[in-house]
Amino acid sequence: MGENASFWESLIYAHPTCTTWKQEAEGSIYHLASIFFVVGFMGGSGFFGLLYVFSLLGLGFLCSSVWAWLDVCAADIFSWNFVLFAICFVQFVYVTYQVRSVAFDREFQELYSALFQPLGISLTVYRKIVLCCDAEVITLEKEHCYAMQGKTPIDKLSLLVSGRIRVTVDGEFLHYIFPLQFLDSPEWDSLRPTEEGIFQVTLTAETDCRYVAWRRKKLYLLFAKHRFISRLFSILIGSDIAEKLYALNDRVHVGQGFRYDIRLPNFYHVALPETPPGPPPQRAPRLQRGSPRRQPPAAPGCAPLLAP
Repeated sequence: MGENASFWESLIYAHPTCTTWKQEAEGSIYHLASIFFVVGFMGGSGFFGLLYVFSLLGLGFLCSSVWAWLDVCAADIFSWNFVLFAICFVQFVYVTYQVRSVAFDREFQELYSALFQPLGISLTVYRKIVLCCDAEVITLEKEHCYAMQGKTPIDKLSLLVSGRIRVTVDGEFLHYIFPLQFLDSPEWDSLRPTEEGIFQVTLTAETDCRYVAWRRKKLYLLFAKHRFISRLFSILIGSDIAEKLYALNDRVHVGQGFRYDIRLPNFYHVALPETPPGPPPQRAPRLQRGSPRRQPPAAPGCAPLLAP
């Protein structure tokens, strides 16, 4: 303890105490440097926040270097401030290069502006998403199939950029898929990462279409590295499935003119008045692609919603 005390005492009290203070203020260059430091440390995050911080701190260190050279005439103060100015300048150039290098093709830029930018996704995160699909937009010609019922494996996740896709099951029309909607979000959501499956619907291009596709394995690797991107896609896919379910709501009908909301619990048997019992129903196709939902029971004391 004695040695530590002597060390701190020598560090604090070994220097002469200031008995007189300078009456005149430092030059304007010194105060300008201090202003640059104060404003520079108020910068935000992200690329543009870094540009803001490094530019103002660099100006502050440059002013301090000029002040040390002209007013103080101290080589050590000048050297340190000039080195710090050079570091800030190099960082500013590097960040500027990174900002200019984040550039995309027109379709990816439009996709970012329409879907990802309103969610507050930065260009650096979006670049990781684009690189995962190899920055490629695939063309699907009119009347060509993206997937065929019972044949096409579920091995990717696709987002429609332009055009319109028709969804059918056993030749019966279900709904359309429009731009900025996923083509296979129900299939993606129905499988675990280690599972495999095939489409239970047919997806046909009604017009010339363009879409972006991410391979399952590659996308899951991206999710493992970046949890934020995983949560982002989970929200987008969930919202997309909800939109498809709402689009199918008007097509869900049962006998005797009753119509039920697909958001109700998934039950098949319905307590209809004076309905003779019949054979047990067959298992319906998976719900996510618009097959009729099993009929829910009417709530106690509530009548089913009549079709208009």
